[in-house]
Amino acid sequence: MDTEMNAKAGSRIGAKRVFDIKVVVVLSMLSAIAYIVASLIRIPLVPAVGFLGYEPKDVVLVIAGFIYGPLAPLVMAAVIALLEGFTTSVMGPIGIPMNFIASCAFACTASFIYKKNRSIAGATIGLSVAVVVTTFVMLLWNYALTPILLGHPRHVVEALLIPGFLPFNLIKGALNAAIAMLLYKPIRKALGKSRLLPVLPAPTSRSSKISVGVVLASVFVIITCTLVVLSWRGII
Repeated sequence: MDTEMNAKAGSRIGAKRVFDIKVVVVLSMLSAIAYIVASLIRIPLVPAVGFLGYEPKDVVLVIAGFIYGPLAPLVMAAVIALLEGFTTSVMGPIGIPMNFIASCAFACTASFIYKKNRSIAGATIGLSVAVVVTTFVMLLWNYALTPILLGHPRHVVEALLIPGFLPFNLIKGALNAAIAMLLYKPIRKALGKSRLLPVLPAPTSRSSKISVGVVLASVFVIITCTLVVLSWRGII
């Protein structure tokens, strides 16, 4: 009897260790991808705040949050902000708090809501709320910290809040949300096929129709944001 109980306990412990290892592998892989895209991709969006650029690392963070919950992007955001601050960030170490706050406001908000409602509707609501929350939070933190971090007079930063920081964070959030909606299922399926996550059930005809709608809506948002940025910068 004792031998049987010990065997069962050992089996549970072994399964937990395998699960923990898989979690570490997936989060490490996603963190590396987020850092790489943040280092290689930097696209200026709004002329008024040309020193800010769009990089899609928050897409990777929110996908991790959809898989594992809001704690995952919180930890990833801290690690990546530190790495960026001492390597590739144009603002150097002074940009660490702003990068961390922006990533957490978006990815943690979206994944927290999605955790409560794991559906396409939950993902859509979570990402939409995350865009609004991030925009509002970054207006407050840019007003509070940007003069200190960059040494600009506060009235200069205040004058940039509406014409610069507001549209930048709205466009950035919309792009992140649309790209995340496009990439979450393919990445989730790829991780399932690699046996790093449970395999998703086969889609029904109704879910396939919803997926097509999600793709079309996401592509529309990306195209709209792209045209707005190009026209704003005088390219078209």
